[in-house]
Amino acid sequence: MGKSVSALSPTSVSARTTPEDIVRQLTHLPSAPRVLPKLKRLLSDSNSSLHEVVDLVRLDPGIAARVLQIGNSAYYNQGLRCYTVDEAVHRVGYEQIYQLVSNAVASEVLVRPLVVYQVEADGLWENAIACAIAAEMIAAGLNIDRDIAYTIGLLHQVGMVAVNEWLERSMPQLRFTRGALPLETCEEERRLLGFHNGEAGAALLRLWDFPAVMSEPVRWQYLPAATAAHGQLASLLNLAKWIRTVAIEGDGARPPDERLLRKVAINTSRAKQLVEAVRAELGRIRAILGAAESERHVMGFPSGMREVVAVRD
Repeated sequence: MGKSVSALSPTSVSARTTPEDIVRQLTHLPSAPRVLPKLKRLLSDSNSSLHEVVDLVRLDPGIAARVLQIGNSAYYNQGLRCYTVDEAVHRVGYEQIYQLVSNAVASEVLVRPLVVYQVEADGLWENAIACAIAAEMIAAGLNIDRDIAYTIGLLHQVGMVAVNEWLERSMPQLRFTRGALPLETCEEERRLLGFHNGEAGAALLRLWDFPAVMSEPVRWQYLPAATAAHGQLASLLNLAKWIRTVAIEGDGARPPDERLLRKVAINTSRAKQLVEAVRAELGRIRAILGAAESERHVMGFPSGMREVVAVRD
């Protein structure tokens, strides 16, 4: 068994270690193993559209982050930043997206759980997708770009990936225990590292040249009231995490703070409705990605309704 943070001295990690130090050493961002094969097959079909590719890329934090990173690279951006997966996929193009997916499928790290956080790979993916869906639904009632909100929700755990990879090398026996919302592992991380995964996530997004409108809400996801400039999106992300948790784990979390709800113009009743909506959408996505061989589903794409055949891997 691994050692808990409480069993370790605060000096176990160098006081000079910063989030930037950790994220610079990150080599890969895990992707969901059950999304990749479907996306690979879609890209192998000459009849597939980029709209369909976007729909699946949005279900994979690893590939979505890579696509956005490349879409904003000097080679592709032509002085114009892209903020959404849809923009980035169209900018990068079909052939480059295929290569990205091929490389992701070949990488062994894609199916690795976050051992330090005691989170399985599938659980990491489910949390990301549920949070992204919730963030997008909240944004629909505000003057906020829904795709930007979705991306922030999708990537809100990237700091955990960086911290996990770094600690597996430096302190392989360490295990964090997730606490209740809203702080989760935040206090344990700060006690050991001097910073939390949200700060590491923001550092990673900055390293990848993501704009502040995306990196700062990730940074302040545990304490949204502390940022004036990005308070609304940070509050949106904080509430999306509550909706995510209740939708996946049931009604065990304490109700969200009323001040938080006011910040995003949502009341408790609406928050509970969003829980059910996210739960239903997660069920739909699970059915599509986990369908038995030759089972057919109808999915809505921007180009219209199309039948999708999901093959079990």
